[in-house]
Amino acid sequence: MVRFGLFGTGHWAMETHGAGLDAHPGTELAGVWGRDRAKAEVLADRYGVPAYDDVDTLIDACDAVAVALPPDVQADIAARAASAGRHLLLDKPLALTVADADRVVAAAGAAGVASVVFFTQRFHANVTGFLAATAAAGGWQHARATFFASIYQPGNPYGASTWRREHGALWDIGPHALSIILPVLGRVTRVAAMDGPSGIVHLLLTHDGGATSSASLTLDAPVEAVTRDFTFYGENGIETVPAGEGAAADAFRVAIDQLLEEIASGTRDHRCDVRFGREVVGILAAAEQSRTESRTITIPT
Repeated sequence: MVRFGLFGTGHWAMETHGAGLDAHPGTELAGVWGRDRAKAEVLADRYGVPAYDDVDTLIDACDAVAVALPPDVQADIAARAASAGRHLLLDKPLALTVADADRVVAAAGAAGVASVVFFTQRFHANVTGFLAATAAAGGWQHARATFFASIYQPGNPYGASTWRREHGALWDIGPHALSIILPVLGRVTRVAAMDGPSGIVHLLLTHDGGATSSASLTLDAPVEAVTRDFTFYGENGIETVPAGEGAAADAFRVAIDQLLEEIASGTRDHRCDVRFGREVVGILAAAEQSRTESRTITIPT
């Protein structure tokens, strides 16, 4: 039984991380920490575990951490947990800067801990199967992603998120788009980005081998315009990525399963580990720089 410390007290922590860890037969919740003590106590009471006042005390009380917090807060906790030898079940994006992402990767590598970053779509079996088959087919020249969400409607549990309002779709749903494009087209070498209305950000990416991809993203689309469309174009025609079958909670259980497998086997090569998380952060940071400087950014090898 792997004991998890849960860091975070929001809707995602309660309904996805907490619920998944509490119900999983291979895991046990050791306790909860949150920036808001009252919310931490509510969540801890729900699952019958203690609420902790101190990050490191909870890290000491567990074997692994699950983090559902803003990326900049997550990165610091993840690095501290990894340095203490705790395995990592994290959310996307891994961090908000390349330096912070590198710190997590270095700590995890030095300690030899297992890590999984929860890019939701990558834990739906039908999506992962599609991506594996599409990558194996080869010959792809371009991918197009249109991901328009509308989280600022009344009752949406993510609409009040401060970090989402500050950093927008690029950092919130951009990681989801990249998690689907990268397994098929490979490493990104150049990035150009520009803004549109209603919080839209457009990305144009060049990949190793010359393939390109584009992504249009927003968190503030008109309700009638909400959509999720990922399509690959190439020598074999056109392929559209299916929507994930099942709820996010189902995908999270798969992420738990896979982290436990990494822990038990001693392997440290998960396709969505902190190294992949860092690759995504590097692309997002380059896109942010491109928006600011109005130029194409080359990503170092």
